[in-house]
Amino acid sequence: MIIDREWMTAHIPHQGDMCLLDRVESWDAARMIAVTASHLSPTNPLRAHGRLGAANGIEYAAQAMAVHTALLMTSKADAPVTERPTAGFLASVRNTTFHAARLDDLDESLQVEVTLTHSEPNCILYQFAVRGQHSQKPLLDGRATVIIDASMVTDNMKGSAA
Repeated sequence: MIIDREWMTAHIPHQGDMCLLDRVESWDAARMIAVTASHLSPTNPLRAHGRLGAANGIEYAAQAMAVHTALLMTSKADAPVTERPTAGFLASVRNTTFHAARLDDLDESLQVEVTLTHSEPNCILYQFAVRGQHSQKPLLDGRATVIIDASMVTDNMKGSAA
């Protein structure tokens, strides 16, 4: 199975230019590596004042987490292949270290690696690293907590307010 932008836009909420990843290089149940050159595009939607700061690497990692989660969901024997996950959200980012100030001054593709460290029905924890694909120059790394289905959290909050 080829996991490219077309596959990703069919399985994650990010569409058009906001789908930042180009393709998945490898994946298994615990880990995924994606690559992209979108950080070099002058029309990258995350650019501000003509530059792409390293903090935007968190969005690249979050999208890789969404893709990995979609891969896990669609690889289940009983999961419908056409099922698109509902919108989730990044609940927290911790222990993040920035090794560079910018992403757009790296003249090679980015490699985005995510490693699943803990999973519950609606909450997952990932370690992430963004680096140069060939040089392996570290740009940022950290860990993140993702709520898979934001509507479940909203529904639970409404129920507790009653």
